[in-house]
Amino acid sequence: MMTVTPLMVIPFILYNLAMLGLMGGGGIPALQHDVIVLSMLSGAIWSMALGDLFIVVALVVLFLEILKATRNGSGSLINHTLSMLVFIVFLAEFLLVQDAATQVFFILMTISLIGVVGGFAVSIRSADRDISIGL
Repeated sequence: MMTVTPLMVIPFILYNLAMLGLMGGGGIPALQHDVIVLSMLSGAIWSMALGDLFIVVALVVLFLEILKATRNGSGSLINHTLSMLVFIVFLAEFLLVQDAATQVFFILMTISLIGVVGGFAVSIRSADRDISIGL
């Protein structure tokens, strides 16, 4: 069951938990809270806000989703369908919810779209290769 679950639901849930106040003060200002602050060798201070961390998590999840798309099996069609539904939910929330109208959420939604299109493209390409080998 875990193999057909779209992983892009993880950043979606994390973002909504932050908006509900379960990660800091809640609302859009929660995205600006620094999660990591490091002093660099150059003397500069590097910091990563919660919203930036969500984007990094989404990029890692995107990589794992593309890897999942290379597998052929009975669950791949279900996985693609659920990934498309996650993107549609991202889009609906972006258009309808005031706290979702941020750059961070838009980038997460775009990463979800890239995951859907990339997953379909990789699956079609690997299926095409399987057919050409069989002939």
